[in-house]
Amino acid sequence: MEVVIVPDAAAGGELIAEAIAALIARKPDALLGVATGSTPLPIYRALAAKVAAGAVDASRARICQLDEYVGLPAGHPESYRSVVLREVIEPLGLSEASFMGPDGSAEDVQAACEAYDLALAEAGGVDLQLLGIGTDGHIGFNEPCSSLASRTRIKTLTQQTRVDNARFFDDDIEQVPHHVITQGIGTILDSRHPILLATGEGKAEAVAQTVEGPVASIVPASALQLHPHATVVVDEAAASKLKLADYFRATYAAKPGWQGL
Repeated sequence: MEVVIVPDAAAGGELIAEAIAALIARKPDALLGVATGSTPLPIYRALAAKVAAGAVDASRARICQLDEYVGLPAGHPESYRSVVLREVIEPLGLSEASFMGPDGSAEDVQAACEAYDLALAEAGGVDLQLLGIGTDGHIGFNEPCSSLASRTRIKTLTQQTRVDNARFFDDDIEQVPHHVITQGIGTILDSRHPILLATGEGKAEAVAQTVEGPVASIVPASALQLHPHATVVVDEAAASKLKLADYFRATYAAKPGWQGL
């Protein structure tokens, strides 16, 4: 696991956008897994700016969802499909045909989970998977004590996650669904390059447990330690509880430029 400490969220977004741009240059039809929430927005803004400036041709890139709410009406503005269309697909000038995600309104949700997991494999696998992290260490919607071998499936959200997400629903927790479809931890680990971005002091404890703690289902993100090419990008606030922060800074400063992120 590589840990990169950046000054702030904007710097983290720019760094990861550069990694995505380099991937698209090597593989124009790369499959990019995207996360939602406020944390990855600097990535999408930086990448959209590169596309608008003509520095990146993302026209053949493919986008896939990390997770989706179960039971929201089609077209609900806070369904993750709507969010990804609004924050990623449209700014990058892509069409809906380039986008794949699980069907949270399916009559048979379990079958939809299995179909999505299969679709990712048939698409050649996810080349780069963007991740955020919850204050309890969850990635995707893999809440604490999720199986580290789990595949795309239905999960029940914890009360804390519903509280955290209420800000997207007019601060009304009653509007936040109880259930979601999420890529499992095993599915996430199948991606060729998972990149986790964490910003803010509120994520510091989760980051420390993810990076320096044991691999344990109580901190789902710690499973990234098992991946041969996982990257954790954190701002100074989110890095504030890392015991090896100085080592991580020195390691990244000495990294050869040709290695990339």
